Amino acid sequence: MRDYLRQQLRTVLDALDAVPDDFEIELEAPARPEHGDLSTNTALRLAGVLQDNPRSIAETLAERLRAAVDPHRVAAVEVAGPGFINFRFATDYLYDELADLLAAGAAFGRSDEGEGQRALVEYVSANPTGPLTVGHGRNAVLGDTVANLLQWAGYDVTREYYYNDAGRQMRVLAQSVRARYEELTGAVAREQRTLDDGTVVTVGETFPDDGYLGDYITDIARSLQDEHGDALLDEDTLRPFQDAAEEVIFAEIEATLERLNISMDTFFNERSLYSDHRVERVVERLKAAGYTYESDDALWFETTRFGKDSDTVLIKSTGEPTYRTPDIAYHADKFDRGFDVIIDVLGADHIATYPDVISALEVLGYDADRVEVLLYQFVTLVRGGEPVKMSTRRANYVTLDELIDEVGADVTRFFFLMRAASTHLDFDLDLAAEASDKNPVFYLQYAHARICSIFDKAVAEGLSLDDAPDLSVLTHDAETDLIKELLRFPTVIQRAAEARAPHYVATYLRDVATAFSQFYGHCHIIGEAEALGTARLHLAHATRTVLANGLTVLGISAPESM
Repeated sequence: MRDYLRQQLRTVLDALDAVPDDFEIELEAPARPEHGDLSTNTALRLAGVLQDNPRSIAETLAERLRAAVDPHRVAAVEVAGPGFINFRFATDYLYDELADLLAAGAAFGRSDEGEGQRALVEYVSANPTGPLTVGHGRNAVLGDTVANLLQWAGYDVTREYYYNDAGRQMRVLAQSVRARYEELTGAVAREQRTLDDGTVVTVGETFPDDGYLGDYITDIARSLQDEHGDALLDEDTLRPFQDAAEEVIFAEIEATLERLNISMDTFFNERSLYSDHRVERVVERLKAAGYTYESDDALWFETTRFGKDSDTVLIKSTGEPTYRTPDIAYHADKFDRGFDVIIDVLGADHIATYPDVISALEVLGYDADRVEVLLYQFVTLVRGGEPVKMSTRRANYVTLDELIDEVGADVTRFFFLMRAASTHLDFDLDLAAEASDKNPVFYLQYAHARICSIFDKAVAEGLSLDDAPDLSVLTHDAETDLIKELLRFPTVIQRAAEARAPHYVATYLRDVATAFSQFYGHCHIIGEAEALGTARLHLAHATRTVLANGLTVLGISAPESM
């Protein structure tokens, strides 16, 4: 309907010579239902252009629109307030659209907006140094759901995990595993060490001061001891320890993601950027463009030319690139692979660093506007209204697996998605564990399961979806309200995809469940005349379809019983 009304408005505006061709028509649902189904502020925004009173402009536009619109689609065009134009849908339109929804089924809500475009969504991207944490969880679920939304909008989507298995972090990881291995084989003595936060740990003499202390390090070392005995003591390289750690940790990371219904298409290793000389080539291109200089034996990128307070080091005085340098090469590679839309899901702590990459891409001649950085705020676990630190056998942090173990995968996903990424998230563990309407996940899944149980009862009473419905008998206000809510789904998906905002879908689904509850409270399916019962059964089926499709987009199951 939005597209139809936008087209009608465009035709009317084109007849007014003073209206710019690039004037964008806005259509929104009014805050109060009694004001209609859609509203436009076009007249108010044109008052300055047309040098006329907004109300007068609105009256003129409304009169022309009444003559232009199809009465089977639009029942009324009304002027309200200082110059709003409100539209009311015709019942024939609602019935036709409901029939289309029923025919589309699992495809309802999909579009071809992004057809022919390739999108790369990079998310998680945690280095294989330990289990995924709760913080990684919000990143993973947000990125995966944005990828789902883009697929529903018709994009060809690639999900990518970028990681670094070289550099200092991995070296310290390997040293930690080797130290534990030496302790287990009795090559070094063990001692008690008290950390700054008061935690007492047992380490060996060779354990690095900044080593990884989780029990998973000991588990990896023990597996090496079981396989090799003490033979690795003679190794003069950290490679076997790093390889073993990386294999075990990556397997665990993938298993954790699988629990959340997340599967990556590609894993991109930062090390390949060096082996293929892409980092070197990018640095040379930046030099050739005249945006670098040498100072204090380091190579600097002139980011002050892009508004930053200081320039940025690309190559340290030691000859080692800073982490921004391979990031620039990695993003150049994304462009070279032909992606039209490039989305990075990053924590809010990257807000001051990612602009350097964007600036470098501009210097290199890429269309940096195609790169979108989706920043998310961090997560606080809350129980009893107070922040909590869940116990863990692994280290001084909360693993994503532990959270899933406590509240389940569906709840974990939904809670990560129900707030805008830009807002801090208090993850209420008490609410997450509650099996009541207060828990938004339970509320939605129960609504879907409830409809499934209604179908079982309806079939027992002789009603069937095989019978063609006469949808025109759906005249109750609660029925009309539910139909209108269901028909919003494609627009919600489109807007959520455009804004990269999965929480739009989460909020909308609750509105659907509430509208269905109102409908079912006023409109019986069983015990009514067959024509009315059949039509209402189909309306319930349409609701089940929208709930299932929406939950699918969010990566959450739609149970048939609870």
